[in-house]
Amino acid sequence: MCGSVLSTHPCGTLYFPATEPLRTLTVPLDYDTLHSLRQSHPAWRLLCATNAPLIGSFLDRAFITPNQRVIMEGDLIETLEDELFARRESLGETAFPKRAREYLADWAAPEQGWIRRYYEEGSDEPVYDLTPATEKAIAWLNTLISRQFVGTESRLMTLFELLRQIGEGTDDDPESRRADLLHRRAQIDRQIQAIDDGHLPLLDDTSIRDRFQQFTSLARELLSDFREVEDNFRQLDRETRERVARWEGSKGELLAEILQERDVITGTDQGRSFQAFFDYLMSPARQEELGELLSTVLDLPAIKPLAPDPRLRKVHHDWHIAAEHAQSTVRGLSRQLRQFLDDQAWLENRRILDLIKHIEQHALDVRAEAPRGEFFSVDGLSPVVSLPMERPMFVPGLRSVVNSDLSAGVSDTQAQGLYNQIVVDRDALVRHAYDQLQERDQISLGELVAARPLSEGLAELVVWLQIADTEFASATDDAIRDTIVWQVRDDGGKLVQRKAELPRIVLLRA
Repeated sequence: MCGSVLSTHPCGTLYFPATEPLRTLTVPLDYDTLHSLRQSHPAWRLLCATNAPLIGSFLDRAFITPNQRVIMEGDLIETLEDELFARRESLGETAFPKRAREYLADWAAPEQGWIRRYYEEGSDEPVYDLTPATEKAIAWLNTLISRQFVGTESRLMTLFELLRQIGEGTDDDPESRRADLLHRRAQIDRQIQAIDDGHLPLLDDTSIRDRFQQFTSLARELLSDFREVEDNFRQLDRETRERVARWEGSKGELLAEILQERDVITGTDQGRSFQAFFDYLMSPARQEELGELLSTVLDLPAIKPLAPDPRLRKVHHDWHIAAEHAQSTVRGLSRQLRQFLDDQAWLENRRILDLIKHIEQHALDVRAEAPRGEFFSVDGLSPVVSLPMERPMFVPGLRSVVNSDLSAGVSDTQAQGLYNQIVVDRDALVRHAYDQLQERDQISLGELVAARPLSEGLAELVVWLQIADTEFASATDDAIRDTIVWQVRDDGGKLVQRKAELPRIVLLRA
């Protein structure tokens, strides 16, 4: 947004800086809109407040300047008491007649909404934090202070770079993308050649200060944006708690609505941008690179006359702390959902226990005089429905015909095969495997068979496979093949060699 939008009201002229989010372009600043903002927006109320200089200067010094996200109530009261004492020394004893605790209570009241008072988990002392509206008002007040140097080159280059990224990111023509990359590569090659020739272009002091001023401004605005993102997530958490407290339906319906709203928040442009920034910042390599770049820039001779804030060396850690506060709000929402489920389960279990206790008490009451006849009945758990068309049709049974006129006869079938059964001594094979593993940690099935050849042929090999699967810890290597060889007699009594190829099976000693 190039330029500023201004409007007039009884408190003076408000200038909305060029860094205001893009949504201001879609909201007309007509009379009704500005009148509604004047009545309801905390930032406008702060600018119109009688003690606006005290409120703005104190909150800026306590929260924004040191990037303090949370301050304990005792510490904030002590700091405000010192501030009030200094103001009374210069303005008179009648200035600011209230105590520091009363001023904080007024600023945190819902009708003001300039600071937020709440309790952190595991702490019994309240803490305070700024609201996004207050930070916006203080940021606007900073724009009223005239600056000795206003850089424009760096912002123009930033605009060109943003437009270039948008154009490249939306160009679906491969040839165009390739031509642009080749052009950029040619420029880089020319720069490298110029450096090799001894021409090393450097930024002058003015350009360095221009870019550093732009970096400082964006760094502060980024911290302010985090507080607004955190407030959006906090608002969702507050609505969730209110809905849980008033909910009387099923757990599934409530969870479906809450999770849908959470997905809407995280799926917006703001939510996706915040998550991408958090993932980018959490990279240790990025943090180390940012630290090195900050140290290099702040040590430049052109930057030292500007007397930069020493905290800029750790601004990336401030970003991380601010982003972590926003993430903790999301985690609080998850804890709220889990607490709701735990409470519902506890209530249901308690109801069941109460019913069981009630039945036990009635049983004890009638123990001495048991009722006669049927005194307790349980209806069917579900109705039994038998539809007429579901009944099977009648099927006549088959009549069996038995021929009892049997004459004795002699069969020509050889019955010798019924007695030639193969019996494999499984216990002997297991003992053989244990003996071989006494002096070794592992042994393959091929080595076991080589030490004790197969006497019963394929049936014995099948028993070996069963033993390897049930009696021992085993491993199979499909990359290596073992060949098991044995001899059997054919129908004519002649020895015939047989072999089986299978993956290597290794038995392990427990």
